[in-house]
Amino acid sequence: MKFPRRRFLHLAACIAVLPAIPHFARAQTYPTRPVHLVVGFAPGGGTDILARLMGQWLSERLGQPFVIENRPGAGSNIGTEAVVKAAPDGYTLLLVPPGAAINATLYDKLNYNFIRDIAPVAGIIRVPNVLEVNPSVPARTVPEFIAYAKANSGKISMASSGIGGSVHVSGELFKMMTGVNMVHVPYRGDAPAVTDLIGGQVQVMFGSMPASIEHIRAGELRPIAVTTAVRSEALPDIPTVGEYVPGYEASGWWGVGAPKNTAAEIVDKLNKEINAGLADSKIKARLADLGGTVLGGSPADFGKLVANETEKWGKVVKFSGAKPE
Repeated sequence: MKFPRRRFLHLAACIAVLPAIPHFARAQTYPTRPVHLVVGFAPGGGTDILARLMGQWLSERLGQPFVIENRPGAGSNIGTEAVVKAAPDGYTLLLVPPGAAINATLYDKLNYNFIRDIAPVAGIIRVPNVLEVNPSVPARTVPEFIAYAKANSGKISMASSGIGGSVHVSGELFKMMTGVNMVHVPYRGDAPAVTDLIGGQVQVMFGSMPASIEHIRAGELRPIAVTTAVRSEALPDIPTVGEYVPGYEASGWWGVGAPKNTAAEIVDKLNKEINAGLADSKIKARLADLGGTVLGGSPADFGKLVANETEKWGKVVKFSGAKPE
């Protein structure tokens, strides 16, 4: 029996699209039940705040609850590993912190490879850290601070929110690029570090903008420079470190990831809705309050950011000799 050529081509075309139909249908109906957005830190911190902001937006847009699941410990590794092991069905996502790029070198042995095992979905925000000092420190500019630090080599205490965090490695990058010698004093979080900086127990910190900005506005801390490549809209009169130390750039950034092999259609749907949220005036205003700038972009854009940051901070971690707490 012979098929007419036209009928054969029609059948072949139908067969060709059959494998794509389940994927398309899955993306069209997703999500049909609650989605878990995992945060590798305790409630109340910057990562948790961003997760709840985006989770509420996605819940409203997609008609299903986005449940924030806090799994703190090991510098966010516990939460990340939970997502790596989850089914790649779009119902378990990760709020990706900057530590994801740092931990790859900081920890000798991890049960996952972040770049290989987490699929990038979308970037959310980039936030500068602030080179800030206790008002008793005489320096008011980056050159003055470098001169002061060199004149007091090994005598200045540099606070951080913990070993291997963005605040810590921002300071280590500064040390590496300027040749100053400061004593690192790690704390368990931003709040106790900032408290001791205000109290004068430590002299300097490359503090996170959300944790520092109200104290700066109140005059309790003196900002010297922001760590991003461009000035911050939240502190427009404060220069960047890079204006005096060419090539210096450090920042906190956050985004969303999913287990590898999550269907591209689901990743693209989430990416589209996250980008829509980042364009919403209320969310943009909230992110600006945190001192950040919107990232957005494609999954590939966020994946490139993670890869570049992993390579960059790997060199700084090795230089500092930092080890996990």
